[in-house]
Amino acid sequence: MLAHFTDNLDLWIEGLRNTVSLTVLGFVLGFFVAIPLAAARLSENRVLSSLAYGYVYLARGTPLLVQIFIIYYGLGQFSKELRSLGLWWFFRDAYYCGLLAFTLNSAAYQSEILRGGIRAIPKSTIEAGLALGLHRFQRFRLLILPITVARMLPAFGNELVLLLKASALVSVITVRDVMGQARYLFGETFDLGVFYIAAVNYLLVVLLIEAIWRHLENRNAWLKYRS
Repeated sequence: MLAHFTDNLDLWIEGLRNTVSLTVLGFVLGFFVAIPLAAARLSENRVLSSLAYGYVYLARGTPLLVQIFIIYYGLGQFSKELRSLGLWWFFRDAYYCGLLAFTLNSAAYQSEILRGGIRAIPKSTIEAGLALGLHRFQRFRLLILPITVARMLPAFGNELVLLLKASALVSVITVRDVMGQARYLFGETFDLGVFYIAAVNYLLVVLLIEAIWRHLENRNAWLKYRS
């Protein structure tokens, strides 16, 4: 098994790089999509709230693998239209399609995390913002969002770990991530040991994420204690 790792080190490094970049970019981009999505869910405008709810329900209620297939294979059927719009360069690439699927899927989950955190903020915090003369956007950006993210940090960490493990699904659309490399090497050698190597790769990244998140949570707790 060790020979499979050392002899194909360049492949495993490429796979790990693709896995980590897809996971981190999908999570970060998903977070920025989740912010307006959460705001729409909390909006008093019924149409806006219903549209956001429909998106969240659809994204969370269907398998991520199906979403990947729809984006990569489904939209691929409209190559002529996408070429005319100048978007074919994006949708013909399996990596970008996987990234888009991760972003849209993670945004739905993160928006619910944000929505729950925002609803839990005490009214006194909002009143303090009003007393300071902050308008709605300033209150959201300077008070509500930072407090929500700090409180929901463990939930965001769980979402990041889940997204990492789900990233193995992009191997089915030919992305050479960790699982993609394992499948390629298995097809060449028929040795199940390559999947043990893939499992170790995922485990090490999960441990790294947990270590980083533990540091962030401890730092956040220290800041709250200091304040």
